[in-house]
Amino acid sequence: MRRYPILALLVLSLAAHASSTLRVGSHVLVAGDSIERAVELLGKPSSHTSHRAGGGRRGRRGGLSVVTPASEQWHFRRAGHYTVLTVVDGRIVDIDDRRH
Repeated sequence: MRRYPILALLVLSLAAHASSTLRVGSHVLVAGDSIERAVELLGKPSSHTSHRAGGGRRGRRGGLSVVTPASEQWHFRRAGHYTVLTVVDGRIVDIDDRRH
C-alpha cells in the first residue's frame, strides 16, 4: 500500500528531470550546463531578462529566512521552437522549449 505514493513520486521526479534536457541536433543541453554552452549550441539569444534576488521570508515562528538567488531568462528562437533558459550564477537551472 505504501509503494504507490513512492512510485508516483518517483515517476514525477523522472518527468521533472526529463524536462530539463534539450536535444539540439546531435547534442544535448542539460540543466547544470553553462550559458556559454547554450550559446554555443543555440546561437545568440533573441532577448535576455534579469530578475533581482528575492528578499528573505520568515516562517510563522520566526524560523530561518530563505533568500531566492537572482536569475536570468535567456530567450532563443530557432527552427519552429521558442526556448527559454533560466540561469542562476551562470548555470542553466531550467529549460522550457515549445514549438510555435
